[in-house]
Amino acid sequence: MAGRRIAGGLEVAGLTVKAGPATLVEAASFHLRNGELVALLGPNGAGKTSMLRGAIGLARRAAGWARLGGIDTAGMKPDLRARQLAYLPQKRPLAWPNPVRDVVALGRYSHGAALGRLRGADRQAVERALGSCDLEKLAGRSTATLSGGELARVHCARAFAAEAPLLIADEPVAELDPYHQFRVMDLIRTFVGKGGGALVVLHDVVLARRYSDRIIWMKDGRIVADGPPAATLNAARLEEIYSVRARVDGDSVAIEGPL
Repeated sequence: MAGRRIAGGLEVAGLTVKAGPATLVEAASFHLRNGELVALLGPNGAGKTSMLRGAIGLARRAAGWARLGGIDTAGMKPDLRARQLAYLPQKRPLAWPNPVRDVVALGRYSHGAALGRLRGADRQAVERALGSCDLEKLAGRSTATLSGGELARVHCARAFAAEAPLLIADEPVAELDPYHQFRVMDLIRTFVGKGGGALVVLHDVVLARRYSDRIIWMKDGRIVADGPPAATLNAARLEEIYSVRARVDGDSVAIEGPL
């Protein structure tokens, strides 16, 4: 499912993204490699989505560079980038209802597959993605009939169908109940366990602590910390990032209220 490994993974250095005179991201540096799940945390408006889009070549950079397998992402052809990195954006509208299998098959477009005419490796990749996300029984259903949790798994399967070595997912568990949040994060953790690398934007610090190998913390357009949960997730950090009082005791995190 995770495809071949990328030497060096995604490397980002000094990335700055602007919108007119406003600086959305300032001098961000980080890496994403196969075999790790990295959570990206920060308050609303911290610049998380802008940093991701700048890193993968979907937003114009004011400064810095980002390389995927040694190639600058700003100059990569879209199909090549999609074969190396699957991107699950924050907003995932479907133009019209389609059968689940057809939506998942969209993940094979970067490989030259045509909707409704899947053959060989493309068909096998779609079936693997459906199986990995427990969607076989829903494959013929219209996406208009699915629950939010089921639709979230469809979008994961679409990303997995590309069989790219790396995954970037922007708030993949937003608006899901706790059970389905765990299900989606389990899918991503399984992807990483099979050799993939994933960078996931989250707002739930408990999920980040439970699933991630590293946490990147952002505030006001800057990365303020990057390291394993045990070293970076503490009451002082939550106060710094979110302006809340919190208690962190082992695997237990309790948010007590605003400062």
